[in-house]
Amino acid sequence: MQENKNYTGPLIIIGLLFFVFGFVTWVNGTLISFFKTAFGLSNANSYLVTFAFFISYTVMAIPSSYVLKKVGFKKGMSVGLAIMAIGTFIFVPAAKAESYPLFLAGLFTIGIGLTLLQTASNPYATILGPRESAAQRISILGIANKTAGIISQKVFGGILLAGSVAGAALSSKEQLAKVITPYMILTGVLIALAVLILLTKGLPEVSEEQEGNDNSINLAKTSIFDFPNLVLGLIALFCYVGVEVIAGDSIISYGISLGFSSEEASQFGTYTLWLMMLGYVLGIVLIPKYVSQQTWLKLSSIFGIIVTIFALVTTGFTSVLCIAILGLANAIMWPAIWPLAIDGLGKFTKTGSAWLIMMIAGGAILPLVYGSLADFLHSSQTAYAIMIPLYAFVLYFAMLGYKKKSW
Repeated sequence: MQENKNYTGPLIIIGLLFFVFGFVTWVNGTLISFFKTAFGLSNANSYLVTFAFFISYTVMAIPSSYVLKKVGFKKGMSVGLAIMAIGTFIFVPAAKAESYPLFLAGLFTIGIGLTLLQTASNPYATILGPRESAAQRISILGIANKTAGIISQKVFGGILLAGSVAGAALSSKEQLAKVITPYMILTGVLIALAVLILLTKGLPEVSEEQEGNDNSINLAKTSIFDFPNLVLGLIALFCYVGVEVIAGDSIISYGISLGFSSEEASQFGTYTLWLMMLGYVLGIVLIPKYVSQQTWLKLSSIFGIIVTIFALVTTGFTSVLCIAILGLANAIMWPAIWPLAIDGLGKFTKTGSAWLIMMIAGGAILPLVYGSLADFLHSSQTAYAIMIPLYAFVLYFAMLGYKKKSW
């Protein structure tokens, strides 16, 4: 019986990978502000950071599923870490060449490696235990992710943004040279982790039978698009990732636009992550014993809409704080949407998971739309209105969309 299995070891390994996800992902908010200053970029161009990083998920998610089928989950994770190491190393010649496109190429390469890792690890987190408590397990992994994000923002914010007023006199080359040492260290760590994952014996392979069970409903289905709960879940995940990245990665630049110093604003991103961690802790305690995954998703969507409205109508630090509070609204959305979307897919689970990973493209496209809107409106604050309809669709999925089993 599944309940009698000990999944502690595999979950610890997956937790380590989620830590890696968080460390390299949540530094993007710092990089947006850093590159904006170093290269003199517009809002829209600065958000090419998130575009280059997250669009790799769309490009590589399906190929990643084929790679995992060929080499297995464990070797796939090791390959993903090695690819990430190549991406972080690209930052060194990019800094020396003062090339923003080369930095973007490095971010895209990091994203390719992360796609492999996430395509493998998210199904693990769902199946390593009862499916109804999947959100609880992913919440625990989320704490590892956000802890890493807080550490990376503290470290990279301190290195790249601290003393920026005095550093304004530095040349672009001198500013960009700041990334060389930390990214060389990060490259070494990723290589070490790749070797560790390859050598570990604690992570079993996963069979399709473990991923999901066929039933009379899906035996007649021939495509993942025959599952409305998955299709609507894809859109919901796209919207969710978009609002999470907009809120998390724009807050530093938003703070600077309101007159806060770079050093002060560099801390704002950690507020978002601390509040996300609070959300994960609440999820661990409350889901599924007191609140179902879908009920939490519904409440989170409503909360996100309300807080966004407050961010639009308030000023100064209060408005910044509202953007940070969105971290609490966003915390449980990923682990709640994921199991609801893949429920009942059976043999289509692997492909469905790959498509869900593709929807991380919301973090590539929607922040770029936000940045363009901020330039057009000459207001980073007003541009946050884009998040209201995105939360509204997640609310629809939480109330009705996940229930649809046929078109």
